[in-house]
Amino acid sequence: MKVKPWALLSLGLGAVYFALPLIAVFMFSLRGEKDVLGFSAYMHVFQDEKFIESFLYSLKIAVLVIVLSFILIIPTAIHVRLHFPKLRSTLEAIVNLPFTIPVIVLAFGLIRLYSGTLTHSVFLLVAGSMVICLPYVYRIIDSGLESIKLKTMTEASASLGASGLRTLFTVILPNLRTSLIGAASIIFAIVMGELTLSLMLAWPTFGPYMALMGRDYAYEPAALAVISFALTWASIALFHLIGKPQGTKK
Repeated sequence: MKVKPWALLSLGLGAVYFALPLIAVFMFSLRGEKDVLGFSAYMHVFQDEKFIESFLYSLKIAVLVIVLSFILIIPTAIHVRLHFPKLRSTLEAIVNLPFTIPVIVLAFGLIRLYSGTLTHSVFLLVAGSMVICLPYVYRIIDSGLESIKLKTMTEASASLGASGLRTLFTVILPNLRTSLIGAASIIFAIVMGELTLSLMLAWPTFGPYMALMGRDYAYEPAALAVISFALTWASIALFHLIGKPQGTKK
């Protein structure tokens, strides 16, 4: 297939726009010692126990948010598409509300509502993160359901005697693999970088750790940004690897 020159130009400009800031941050991170390019800033970050602790803590939160978001959104989106199609516009308006509500307002609301009961529970942080991710996850999953002709698939599966649960796990979810990987990647990226909610709820996640490093050091925050970028993309690549269909070579 012949590729048009303007397409290559657009791709090249996009790559340069994306790569230049990363290169600049990486070069700055190497100046931890005066007049020497080295990895002293990286060594300082890796020697800090709170680095691994905060990253692993955010990783656990991200996994919980992914699982619970899928449990909540997938059945809801399927049920509305199959049985209440006229309510889709109302549901879309509801899931888009987090775009209009600042995260700090969400955090104060959660603290005020659950004060004395779940204030010190990690599930309050998980629930808040689910709300922040809701618009993106719902849109990705809903678009995936639209592309697979959901009604035709479910009717065909039912005509062959499959139960609703079996249809979900053997027909719908395998065809939503790409959408689910995309949604999981979005959730992971958002949770790993979330700052306001974690600070307000006082949980030691990766976002506040990066903010504290930026306050107290000069070159370590740049090194931490490069490391977190690499770790985040490695984790997203792992999602894609896990979600790859068995037997595929690409």
